[in-house]
Amino acid sequence: MSFGGQTPTIVVLKEGTDASQGRGQVISNINACVAIQDTVRMTLGPLGSDILIVGANGETTISNDGATIMKLLDVVHPAAKVLVDISRSQDAEVGDGTTSVAILAGELLKEAKAFVEENVSTHTIIKGFRTACRLAVARVNEIAVDTEHQQERELLERCAATAMSSKIIHTNASFFTKMAVDAVLALDQADLNERLIGIKKVPGGGIEDSLFVDGVAFRKTFAYAGFEQQPKTFENPKIVCLNVELELKAEKDNAEVRVDAVSEYQKVVDAEWQIIYDKLAALERTGADIVLSTLPIGDLATQYFADRGIFCAGRVSRDDMSRVEQAVGAAVQSTCSDILPSHVGTCAKFEERQIGGERYNLFTGCPQARTCTLVLRGGSEQFISEVERSLHDAIMVVKRAVKTRRVVGGGGACEMEVSRHLREHAKTIAGKQQLVVAAFARALEVIPRQLCDNAGFDGTDILNRLRMNHARGETWSGVDFETEGTTDTLEKFVWEPALVKINALQSAVEAACVILSVDETVKNEQSQQPQTGPPMPQGAPQRALQGMPH
Repeated sequence: MSFGGQTPTIVVLKEGTDASQGRGQVISNINACVAIQDTVRMTLGPLGSDILIVGANGETTISNDGATIMKLLDVVHPAAKVLVDISRSQDAEVGDGTTSVAILAGELLKEAKAFVEENVSTHTIIKGFRTACRLAVARVNEIAVDTEHQQERELLERCAATAMSSKIIHTNASFFTKMAVDAVLALDQADLNERLIGIKKVPGGGIEDSLFVDGVAFRKTFAYAGFEQQPKTFENPKIVCLNVELELKAEKDNAEVRVDAVSEYQKVVDAEWQIIYDKLAALERTGADIVLSTLPIGDLATQYFADRGIFCAGRVSRDDMSRVEQAVGAAVQSTCSDILPSHVGTCAKFEERQIGGERYNLFTGCPQARTCTLVLRGGSEQFISEVERSLHDAIMVVKRAVKTRRVVGGGGACEMEVSRHLREHAKTIAGKQQLVVAAFARALEVIPRQLCDNAGFDGTDILNRLRMNHARGETWSGVDFETEGTTDTLEKFVWEPALVKINALQSAVEAACVILSVDETVKNEQSQQPQTGPPMPQGAPQRALQGMPH
């Protein structure tokens, strides 16, 4: 068929689809990631700044935790979201180093941008980055110091102190390092499940009024009349954990009953009362001193237990109940009629204590304690939340240190040593790969440089000194924040688990390679907005679509 010499127009994508590709698209993606880097870079290090983020609902968060900032930033650029995901994966895997990952990935992309503008293939750059990453990880493993000779607690406290050095609680580091190490050592050392560390926040008081509870603590639950008559302290109590509702339900809520006489109705009511009394009598026969349930315990049951000197708490959250179960050796029961002695737990002491403006139930001296609770105090909600985030990072670092026991020096020393090693290696490679590996080595220097900038030091001068020290073979020469110079960070006990550094390098390179491998973005605006109203007739004007109610 002839078209009069003209090529027919073939429409593949829907109208309104935006397709961008080529070198310009790669550079655009790089610029978006560099913008993310610029946002978080000021939070790095012991003298980094905090960022105040105001959410859509007016809720404010003050933090210098990279993962928290990334999560709260409303990033819309599709390529920049890769950096957000990579920092969150670092937080999930090792808990610390989230800011370092974002800064390092941004710097790698900044170095790659110069190559892209000179028409170097992105595949060549990616290959060079992967080679350099492999060499860098091998070098970190080579120089990492095995701390088998160190006492375990001493090692863990030093790693925790380094993780806290950049946090809001660094001035109280000695208090919180002990708390973080105690929390990790209280867990089952086989799996070290950090979810079994309960964190409760109680506004008011000073930061060092925070408590470490070697067991379980949770806030007093909703209580009915009769609760105040119950005893609030027990020595070696028997504890029963239930998933049973101990409450009378109104008939109209559950069933329709047709009766011919008032006496028959009374039998129905008496039967319901008898059911709950049978449950309560069965619980009393177990010899329990404390009855906990994830479901409500009503006023009848509360008074019944009070008359018999038994403590009860209903509507206990599932997380708290799970931790109580593990600590006291009880088993949650869904019936009251077949509770065996093996299902009943115990602890050395139970008490209800006033903490700030709240009353808390505390179970301590638990025989099978694989859990603990941190009760955090402070002047404001935002402050306590930031303390919680800081402690989370320290706890995760201690957890990794327990498993690996291999550490590297902080303060930019590890990055400078790896950078020196890569620069030396680059001289042995021919072609463009030499330039890419050398660029990777330059990018690593962003960490010590940013540490200096955030502290107000002369970054160029200190970086030159670090390069000279590492060329002389001073492997652990890093930034000294006390003297505004350089120091041996390993001797100064600025320690980080080697696993944190390795994971940060691998994550940053992975993010950079993913972004460099994308050279086309197809954005379909219409498919991004789900239509909630009735379907629009075909060919309806776009204005009508925009004016539809959502």
